[in-house]
Amino acid sequence: MKTLYLLRGLPGAGKSTVAKSFGGIHVEADQHFMEDGVYKFDVTKLGNAHNYCECQTRAWMKADTDQLSTDTIVVSNTFTTEKEMKPYFKMADENGYRVVSLVVENYHGGKSIHDVPTRTLDKMEKRFSLKLK
Repeated sequence: MKTLYLLRGLPGAGKSTVAKSFGGIHVEADQHFMEDGVYKFDVTKLGNAHNYCECQTRAWMKADTDQLSTDTIVVSNTFTTEKEMKPYFKMADENGYRVVSLVVENYHGGKSIHDVPTRTLDKMEKRFSLKLK
């Protein structure tokens, strides 16, 4: 069965590391900030990065290629609210993917590579919502 995994968590939790262990296609907004193999984060381009992520995910869902399996797509973003995941739920439904949402907790004490201010991290943590039922 085709599966879309949505990995959620605060910056520095290890979402990208976990995503790479799944195999399949890995997509995240951070990929938008890569320039010649160097990560260059720019907060003013964050909206564009999330649009990029959605477009890449949609393209992989629609891809029909023998070279790459698109049965497993892993999207790793913060996804602090259900609203942020809704476009992915819709895409999955339209393309026959089941959705599995996983929260990556920061038990290892990892630091964000994005220099996210503590105040911003605190706000993200407060709005982080889980649907348990």
